[in-house]
Amino acid sequence: MCGINGWLSGTGSVRQEEVRRVRDAMAKRGPDAAGEWFSPDGRVGLGHRRLSIIDLSDSGNQPLWSADRRFVIVFNGEIYNYRELKADLEADGEVFQTATDTEVVLALF
Repeated sequence: MCGINGWLSGTGSVRQEEVRRVRDAMAKRGPDAAGEWFSPDGRVGLGHRRLSIIDLSDSGNQPLWSADRRFVIVFNGEIYNYRELKADLEADGEVFQTATDTEVVLALF
């Protein structure tokens, strides 16, 4: 099971080293990859530890960006009908870069 963590600051003072420390303390939950994202204004930090299950390639590493780069996500869970949802989105013209359920969640958002 993957591990996620985050930090939200009203003052713009996310401590990046703390986000990384907590993320890395979850290494057993996600030994396959580690990722992070920090908002440009310094108010949000997200960490992710990955356990590769669905898409084993590096393209499934998180955080994951939406195609238009407007949204970023860290996700821990499984969308059981993501293949069906993905097919519907592809029929509407959506193009996917990974085989992950996370990218489907992001596209649906």
